[in-house]
Amino acid sequence: MSEWADARREAALAHEERLRAQRAQQTRQARALIAAFVARARRQGVEPTALVARDYSGRGPFRTDQRGWYVRTNQSAAVGEDGEFYVLVVDGGLRARLSGARLRPSEPPLVLGSGGRDGESIDLRDALARVAPEDPR
Repeated sequence: MSEWADARREAALAHEERLRAQRAQQTRQARALIAAFVARARRQGVEPTALVARDYSGRGPFRTDQRGWYVRTNQSAAVGEDGEFYVLVVDGGLRARLSGARLRPSEPPLVLGSGGRDGESIDLRDALARVAPEDPR
């Protein structure tokens, strides 16, 4: 392999590592925001609700195994009572229709809907504050 190819490979690996570290940092920040939100929602008496999901084609709703707070106005994402972040899209099907869908936690983003159509993204902090306003300081 040439020196140029070796240098490019090393640069690509370093770039990948920087991106991985950046994503990990953003996840830590988002998890801290969510933990503060859950405590604030409980303190303010904002009751969690049974979460429902839709399938990939938009059909539903499907009952789920979680309770929590919707953080998107279209109810496509929520924070569970367990402090986890959930994207409310499931495989669907007859089994989910009859017995409910099982949600799996996702890594929380700092911006909900990032990369979506104009006007559909919102900072996680702002989305959480719509459900349980931040304490004035």
